[in-house]
Amino acid sequence: MEQVELKAEIRQEIGKEAVRRLRQQGLIPAVVYGGAADTVNIKVGARDFEKALHTSAGENVLLNLRLSGAGRKAERTVIIKEIQYDPVKGDIYHVDFNHISLKESIKVKVPVATRGESPGVKEGGSLEQILWEVEVECLPTQIPEKIEVDLSSLQIGDMVYVKDLDLPGGVDVLNPPEDVVVSCVPPKVVVEEVVPAAEEVAEPEVIGKKEEEEVPEEAPEEARPKKEAKPKKE
Repeated sequence: MEQVELKAEIRQEIGKEAVRRLRQQGLIPAVVYGGAADTVNIKVGARDFEKALHTSAGENVLLNLRLSGAGRKAERTVIIKEIQYDPVKGDIYHVDFNHISLKESIKVKVPVATRGESPGVKEGGSLEQILWEVEVECLPTQIPEKIEVDLSSLQIGDMVYVKDLDLPGGVDVLNPPEDVVVSCVPPKVVVEEVVPAAEEVAEPEVIGKKEEEEVPEEAPEEARPKKEAKPKKE
């Protein structure tokens, strides 16, 4: 991997007000950790650092840090450990670097990218990417820019696992081998809810006048209905 040169100065400014003034001057406060040398506070130009980030390696870029200030000069090979951003403006707020040796393996996270077109997607399936980056261990000079997943044979229901990744020589992936990286899931079937037809409601019974109850012949006289007497003719 190509190394990018980055100039930096040893920083004497400590505290919130001091580093705030640095940012106003277009400088980024930073710290270099690790290695045989002591931890050192530094400051780097914001434009120079952002330019270094815009290489194909992204945040995994190898930096040849050229230090000056405090009456001394030094060079250190470093890699970015962490970048802090201003939560409001989004500007780079602070950077942590790790001093590394080009002869010793390191652990870094590498982005996962896909290439090609899945036949399963053409048939209506959906591509789901579960892992967008994986952790690898290798020499600093062997850090891949990205790890690609070929989709050209991915059918509906197929999955690509970590153990299936095609890794460059000298690179070991540290994620569990059975972790799913991408999958092609079947299309979702929309089941329309069938609303049952409303049951026919019987019309209410119209209750009219009750018919005269029939009285059995054997019923006593007083129980029989009385007939109106017809008027006598004169």
